[in-house]
Amino acid sequence: MPQESEMIATTTALRRVPAVPDAAAPVPRGAGVRERTAVCTMSAVPASVPALRRFARTSARLWDVPEDAEAALALVVTELVTNAVRHSGSPDVTLILATTADMLTVQVKDSGRWRSRQAAGVGSRHVIDDPACGGRGLRLVEEYADRCTLRRTAAGTRVMVELSLSPTPAAR
Repeated sequence: MPQESEMIATTTALRRVPAVPDAAAPVPRGAGVRERTAVCTMSAVPASVPALRRFARTSARLWDVPEDAEAALALVVTELVTNAVRHSGSPDVTLILATTADMLTVQVKDSGRWRSRQAAGVGSRHVIDDPACGGRGLRLVEEYADRCTLRRTAAGTRVMVELSLSPTPAAR
Protein backbone atom coordinates (compact mmCIF):
# COMPACT_ATOMS: atom_id res chain seq x y z
CA MET A 1 0.00 0.00 0.00
CA PRO A 2 1.42 3.43 -0.87
CA GLN A 3 2.70 5.45 2.04
CA GLU A 4 1.64 9.06 2.37
CA SER A 5 5.21 10.08 1.52
CA GLU A 6 4.78 8.31 -1.86
CA MET A 7 1.71 10.32 -2.79
CA ILE A 8 2.01 13.30 -5.05
CA ALA A 9 -0.52 15.61 -3.47
CA THR A 10 -1.23 19.28 -3.77
CA THR A 11 -3.87 21.19 -1.91
CA THR A 12 -4.64 24.62 -3.26
CA ALA A 13 -7.13 27.39 -2.71
CA LEU A 14 -7.88 26.34 0.84
CA ARG A 15 -9.55 29.62 1.57
CA ARG A 16 -12.09 30.24 4.23
CA VAL A 17 -14.45 33.02 3.33
CA PRO A 18 -16.30 33.88 6.52
CA ALA A 19 -20.02 34.25 6.31
CA VAL A 20 -21.75 36.83 8.45
CA PRO A 21 -24.13 34.63 10.47
CA ASP A 22 -27.23 35.94 12.19
CA ALA A 23 -26.33 35.96 15.88
CA ALA A 24 -29.63 34.28 16.82
CA ALA A 25 -29.49 31.53 14.21
CA PRO A 26 -27.43 28.35 14.65
CA VAL A 27 -24.62 28.02 12.14
CA PRO A 28 -25.01 24.79 10.11
CA ARG A 29 -22.05 22.50 9.55
CA GLY A 30 -20.07 23.83 6.59
CA ALA A 31 -21.29 27.43 6.89
CA GLY A 32 -18.65 30.09 6.37
CA VAL A 33 -16.53 28.01 4.00
CA ARG A 34 -17.02 28.79 0.34
CA GLU A 35 -14.30 27.66 -2.09
CA ARG A 36 -11.85 24.81 -1.65
CA THR A 37 -9.82 22.61 -3.98
CA ALA A 38 -7.65 19.54 -3.35
CA VAL A 39 -5.70 17.43 -5.84
CA CYS A 40 -3.95 14.10 -5.41
CA THR A 41 -2.19 12.02 -8.07
CA MET A 42 -1.14 8.43 -7.42
CA SER A 43 -0.04 5.38 -9.37
CA ALA A 44 -2.99 3.60 -10.99
CA VAL A 45 -2.72 0.49 -8.81
CA PRO A 46 -5.38 -1.19 -6.63
CA ALA A 47 -3.86 0.20 -3.40
CA SER A 48 -4.60 3.72 -4.67
CA VAL A 49 -8.36 3.13 -4.40
CA PRO A 50 -8.54 3.16 -0.57
CA ALA A 51 -5.77 5.79 -0.38
CA LEU A 52 -7.66 8.22 -2.62
CA ARG A 53 -10.90 7.46 -0.78
CA ARG A 54 -9.15 8.43 2.50
CA PHE A 55 -7.78 11.58 0.85
CA ALA A 56 -11.31 12.53 -0.27
CA ARG A 57 -12.90 11.83 3.12
CA THR A 58 -10.17 13.71 4.95
CA SER A 59 -10.63 16.71 2.65
CA ALA A 60 -14.41 16.56 3.15
CA ARG A 61 -14.01 16.52 6.93
CA LEU A 62 -11.58 19.43 6.87
CA TRP A 63 -14.11 21.34 4.78
CA ASP A 64 -17.07 20.45 7.03
CA VAL A 65 -18.92 18.71 4.22
CA PRO A 66 -22.20 17.24 5.54
CA GLU A 67 -21.92 13.58 6.54
CA ASP A 68 -24.35 12.30 3.90
CA ALA A 69 -22.39 14.07 1.15
CA GLU A 70 -19.14 12.68 2.58
CA ALA A 71 -20.54 9.14 2.37
CA ALA A 72 -21.64 9.73 -1.23
CA LEU A 73 -18.20 11.19 -2.00
CA ALA A 74 -16.48 8.05 -0.66
CA LEU A 75 -18.62 5.80 -2.84
CA VAL A 76 -18.14 7.98 -5.95
CA VAL A 77 -14.36 8.17 -5.51
CA THR A 78 -14.13 4.41 -4.93
CA GLU A 79 -16.07 3.60 -8.10
CA LEU A 80 -14.34 6.14 -10.35
CA VAL A 81 -10.80 5.37 -9.19
CA THR A 82 -11.49 1.63 -9.44
CA ASN A 83 -12.58 2.13 -13.06
CA ALA A 84 -9.42 4.10 -13.85
CA VAL A 85 -7.22 1.42 -12.25
CA ARG A 86 -9.04 -1.48 -13.95
CA HIS A 87 -9.70 -0.06 -17.38
CA SER A 88 -7.35 2.79 -18.29
CA GLY A 89 -3.89 1.29 -18.58
CA SER A 90 -2.71 4.68 -17.32
CA PRO A 91 0.38 4.86 -15.13
CA ASP A 92 -1.42 7.22 -12.77
CA VAL A 93 -4.80 8.51 -11.66
CA THR A 94 -5.64 12.00 -10.43
CA LEU A 95 -8.43 12.97 -8.05
CA ILE A 96 -9.55 16.60 -8.08
CA LEU A 97 -12.03 17.83 -5.46
CA ALA A 98 -13.62 21.27 -5.41
CA THR A 99 -16.42 22.75 -3.35
CA THR A 100 -18.59 25.80 -3.30
CA ALA A 101 -21.19 26.59 -0.66
CA ASP A 102 -23.70 24.20 -2.24
CA MET A 103 -21.81 21.82 -4.56
CA LEU A 104 -18.98 19.29 -4.29
CA THR A 105 -17.30 18.48 -7.60
CA VAL A 106 -15.30 15.28 -8.01
CA GLN A 107 -13.07 14.69 -11.03
CA VAL A 108 -11.06 11.56 -11.70
CA LYS A 109 -8.72 11.62 -14.66
CA ASP A 110 -6.20 9.30 -16.20
CA SER A 111 -3.93 9.35 -19.24
CA GLY A 112 -4.79 5.90 -20.55
CA ARG A 113 -7.09 4.32 -23.08
CA TRP A 114 -10.21 2.38 -22.15
CA ARG A 115 -9.64 -1.38 -21.89
CA SER A 116 -12.26 -4.04 -21.28
CA ARG A 117 -11.83 -6.10 -18.13
CA GLN A 118 -10.72 -9.04 -20.27
CA ALA A 119 -8.05 -6.92 -21.98
CA ALA A 120 -7.03 -5.58 -18.58
CA GLY A 121 -6.45 -9.16 -17.45
CA VAL A 122 -9.30 -9.34 -14.94
CA GLY A 123 -11.16 -12.63 -14.63
CA SER A 124 -12.33 -15.17 -17.12
CA ARG A 125 -14.83 -14.68 -19.94
CA HIS A 126 -17.57 -16.14 -17.72
CA VAL A 127 -16.90 -13.57 -14.97
CA ILE A 128 -16.66 -10.66 -17.41
CA ASP A 129 -20.11 -11.34 -18.80
CA ASP A 130 -21.65 -11.73 -15.34
CA PRO A 131 -23.18 -8.39 -14.25
CA ALA A 132 -23.03 -9.55 -10.62
CA CYS A 133 -19.23 -9.25 -10.82
CA GLY A 134 -19.03 -5.64 -11.98
CA GLY A 135 -20.17 -3.19 -14.57
CA ARG A 136 -22.52 -1.22 -12.33
CA GLY A 137 -20.11 1.43 -11.02
CA LEU A 138 -21.06 4.35 -13.26
CA ARG A 139 -24.77 3.62 -12.85
CA LEU A 140 -24.30 3.68 -9.09
CA VAL A 141 -22.35 6.95 -9.31
CA GLU A 142 -25.13 8.48 -11.43
CA GLU A 143 -27.67 7.63 -8.71
CA TYR A 144 -25.78 9.84 -6.24
CA ALA A 145 -24.81 12.57 -8.69
CA ASP A 146 -26.67 15.71 -9.54
CA ARG A 147 -24.62 15.63 -12.75
CA CYS A 148 -22.13 13.14 -14.19
CA THR A 149 -20.08 13.62 -17.36
CA LEU A 150 -17.50 11.34 -18.91
CA ARG A 151 -15.06 12.62 -21.52
CA ARG A 152 -12.64 10.36 -23.39
CA THR A 153 -9.93 12.01 -25.47
CA ALA A 154 -6.55 11.03 -26.89
CA ALA A 155 -5.06 12.40 -23.65
CA GLY A 156 -7.13 10.04 -21.46
CA THR A 157 -10.43 9.92 -19.63
CA ARG A 158 -11.95 12.46 -17.25
CA VAL A 159 -15.11 11.82 -15.27
CA MET A 160 -16.73 14.75 -13.46
CA VAL A 161 -19.44 14.29 -10.84
CA GLU A 162 -21.32 17.02 -9.01
CA LEU A 163 -22.83 16.24 -5.60
CA SER A 164 -25.23 18.69 -3.97
CA LEU A 165 -24.36 19.94 -0.51
CA SER A 166 -27.82 21.46 -0.06
CA PRO A 167 -30.22 19.61 2.20
CA THR A 168 -32.77 17.47 0.41
CA PRO A 169 -36.44 18.31 1.02
CA ALA A 170 -36.78 15.30 3.36
CA ALA A 171 -33.82 16.53 5.45
CA ARG A 172 -35.20 20.04 5.97
